[in-house]
Amino acid sequence: MQLKGMTWDHPRGFDPVAAASKAYAVKTGVNIQWDKRSLQAFADAPILELAENYDFIVLDHPHVGQIADTGALLPLPAPKDPTASLGGSAESYVWNDQYWAYALDAACQMAAFRPDLGTAVPATWEQIVQSGDQFKPLTPLLPVDAFDMMMTLVAGRGEADLPHGPRQFVSDANGLYALDVLRALYKLGPDAQVEMNPIGALEILSTTNEFACSPCLFGYVNYTRPGFREHQVAYFDLPLCEGYTRPRGILGGAGIGVSAKTESPETAIAFARWITSPSVQSGVYLENNGQPANRHTWLEQGENPDVAGFFKGGLHTIDNAWTRPRDVWFLGFVDDVCEIMPDFFRKNIATDAFLAQINALYQHHSKGAL
Repeated sequence: MQLKGMTWDHPRGFDPVAAASKAYAVKTGVNIQWDKRSLQAFADAPILELAENYDFIVLDHPHVGQIADTGALLPLPAPKDPTASLGGSAESYVWNDQYWAYALDAACQMAAFRPDLGTAVPATWEQIVQSGDQFKPLTPLLPVDAFDMMMTLVAGRGEADLPHGPRQFVSDANGLYALDVLRALYKLGPDAQVEMNPIGALEILSTTNEFACSPCLFGYVNYTRPGFREHQVAYFDLPLCEGYTRPRGILGGAGIGVSAKTESPETAIAFARWITSPSVQSGVYLENNGQPANRHTWLEQGENPDVAGFFKGGLHTIDNAWTRPRDVWFLGFVDDVCEIMPDFFRKNIATDAFLAQINALYQHHSKGAL
């Protein structure tokens, strides 16, 4: 039997599913061919379109509202082990009390640093705003990452239940606070940060000595492995907002869903269950550049010196991660905010004026949905 899957174009996205599929073919005779798309396409490509041509789609959980609305994927049986969920990863693929994917890969916004440089790391965002030069930070501020960070900063001040109300996506106080921190980070690094995603920042951090930390980016285990790049990176707790005690990084990662158009639904669901099982996540998946979503694997690997810099360094942050809105209107709203985000940095738009633009876009997209 031959099935097809679509994942994202990075060693963390492609290598583990390809390797696991080879092992599965030996075990069951079911062959799975994987194609890959860019990281941006991973966030943007319509799932309904992909489901026409693939049996499996590796997806980002903000799509689940649209998936449920369009019927692009099959609803799945509940995972067998509820204790395996990490930072709400399994639950992030639930919509209307139904699972639309299984958590395959887990990530959240974390803080990364170069342990070998011996530079202090920030404990709070206020430290960065007041004396950020001492930390030598580099921050990925590609529009979608900048907006994700804005939401993370708002959540870090106790406002994780977004949107704030029918006319405001975030409250004035927390929105202005977040924009002030973003602007400070932009000024502390090169203008190229506005075009930089987490991979770009981690590449620079791991191959040069120009920067010592990146205080907010989606974590990648690969960069902690000896020999992956010239210098090893490790992770530490996301900085806190003064007066608050929980690092509230946005949950990322990826899930594996099964197309509603597959001609072999039972076979496809069986593979999705198998690749997200503890033995596979801790075995062939992890061994081939994978970043597992299984909590038991994270706890085990926290004792592995080759990858403890990620699994132990980032565990507390991902345990406190929060799930961004997944409503049908949300992705269109994010797209429009991303269109205006570079101007906030490069044209030095006043924070109150820019927050008003965000709220206007929010009102436009959510109209009639709240």
